[in-house]
Amino acid sequence: MNGHIATVNVTGTTFLALTAPRLITGLWLGCILLWEWSSADLWIMNLLADHHGFALRHDWWLRVVLHDGLHTVSVLCYLALIIAIWQPLGFMRATSRLQRVEMLIGVTASLLSISWIKYSSLTSCPWDLAEFGGMARYVSHWAWGLADDGPGRCFPSGHASAGFAFLALALPGLFSASAGVRQEGWRMFYLMLLFGLTCGITQVLRGAHYPSHVLWTGLICWAVALVNHLTFKTLRRPPVILDQGSPDPS
Repeated sequence: MNGHIATVNVTGTTFLALTAPRLITGLWLGCILLWEWSSADLWIMNLLADHHGFALRHDWWLRVVLHDGLHTVSVLCYLALIIAIWQPLGFMRATSRLQRVEMLIGVTASLLSISWIKYSSLTSCPWDLAEFGGMARYVSHWAWGLADDGPGRCFPSGHASAGFAFLALALPGLFSASAGVRQEGWRMFYLMLLFGLTCGITQVLRGAHYPSHVLWTGLICWAVALVNHLTFKTLRRPPVILDQGSPDPS
């Protein structure tokens, strides 16, 4: 009986560990699509700016502390992550070297993915729109290949990826069958989610991005980290040894 209960508990824990990250993906995507459907991007921007531009664009706290400062923090975290592969500190001590390599590759892949999409995008930033003192006209970021007469290369939010890219640090913990390790994974997830949202909201207030740009950056970084983790999970899986049968006594 006790063995049956233990089996049920392990099965339930494993199911939760496998389901929660996928549930996050579905909920995140649903929230983005709902936001896109509401067409709230321009409504938010009109609350923050007028035909003279965005009042907070050059705000010292937003520009120096929350943009430049958090960018520096992100760079230092990335360098610390590289060093941690050989000299782990803090929670990293409880992880294997392969897991730390996974985290580094997940963060790097997320940053590169956002940079590549931004480079290919023709969408300009809100502060480039004619109604806010620029030259561009509003064109949805869904309209790939359609220029808006502005500089483009604004979708998705690059600064938000400075925080969201580190969601990759949470994946090994979130998929763990250990309740304690999984709790640490959730703490890391919430911390990096807050980091990314802070970076993203900073740029929204300055007029550099629409809210949807921030939401898409978060989802892309999360999806890249998830695929990266599942790839590394197959590398950690022990090889299957086929039973060759008993030797022929004759």
